[in-house]
Amino acid sequence: MSQLPDSEQYEQVEAMLRDEFAGIHPAATVNRCVQAAHHGAVEVTGHAPPSLVERIARKHLQVLATAAAERG
Repeated sequence: MSQLPDSEQYEQVEAMLRDEFAGIHPAATVNRCVQAAHHGAVEVTGHAPPSLVERIARKHLQVLATAAAERG
């Protein structure tokens, strides 16, 4: 992934997480989580490598799925 420009790397992260969470979260939710993870990483560390954004976004999506299951 590291040879791609950042925007393409984030698009790959979004695509991978959309596939991983298909049937659990709509694509818009996945995209928002990736954007929020990117913003949070930049705010806290000053940079946002795609691998960090992916880990943060995945954790957010897992928590949302758990919360939805508990409500459901």
